[in-house]
Amino acid sequence: MTGYRRALPQLNGQLFLTDGGMETTLIFHQGIELPEFASFPLLSNAEGIAALRAYFRPYTALARRFRAGFLLESVTWRANPDWAEKLGYSREELTRINRTAIAMLEEIREEMEHPYPVVISGCVGPRGDGYVASNRMSEKEAEGYHDDQVAAIATTGADMASAMTLNYAEEAIGIARAAKRHEMPVAISFTVETDGHLPSGQPLGEAIAQVDAATSSYPSYYMLNCAHPEHFAGTLREGKKWTGRLRGLRANASRRSHAELNESPDLDAGDPQELAAQYAELRRRLPQLTVLGGCCGTDHRHLESIAEACAQRA
Repeated sequence: MTGYRRALPQLNGQLFLTDGGMETTLIFHQGIELPEFASFPLLSNAEGIAALRAYFRPYTALARRFRAGFLLESVTWRANPDWAEKLGYSREELTRINRTAIAMLEEIREEMEHPYPVVISGCVGPRGDGYVASNRMSEKEAEGYHDDQVAAIATTGADMASAMTLNYAEEAIGIARAAKRHEMPVAISFTVETDGHLPSGQPLGEAIAQVDAATSSYPSYYMLNCAHPEHFAGTLREGKKWTGRLRGLRANASRRSHAELNESPDLDAGDPQELAAQYAELRRRLPQLTVLGGCCGTDHRHLESIAEACAQRA
């Protein structure tokens, strides 16, 4: 244990890097099949674990090069009951998988021998499709649904949990309450459509305010992921109270909408340097954005450009 659960170092203003679009990198660049877009089954064999460790290697090298902190995010975005059932995993196997995912990251952290903080986060994904706010749960239902995964993460050496690609507030509230029950810091990351609203139709600022009101502001911070900066930059106005709760970005390289991404047979990797310039501009406006990574279509080349553009400002 590092003790980061009590005081997450990414809240102190230091630049933190994390990884990019894991699933799109593994599928399109490595040729690895990921049924249901799930990477956690790779933990079931030595070959899969080797592929995951190799995936993280260029990102940890960037953290060393730019003297940045690093956030190691587990491969458990799909490791919840509904997705696991489709893939043939039992609840008991899910608990083992979540713990194995964190154990692998602990090994990677130790091997890094990094002089700057390396935080391990257990990734929690949405129950349904991250792009469509269908079959919505109540706050209570969401808390119960996600409790097993959060509990499994809490028994490991993880420093925090991160809930990624959430598209409606009630699920975020349930996850935050489960994290509070298990005394785990949690970051809540929403995704937005091209109009800057959540797929549920709710404005981003309203969603963050709703979660904070329902949880006594329990989330350590909020993030945005799986959307291009042009989709949300216009909503991030300086002076708004809720924008001060944002600490991280994991943007897409592509300007495509969620619907277009779902239908696309190819990978849109965008322009790494343009994406980096957009990150730097957002950090100029909102300097508390300290956790920087990528999502669909991004890889270590995008993070290298982002680090070059943002480390200068840092």
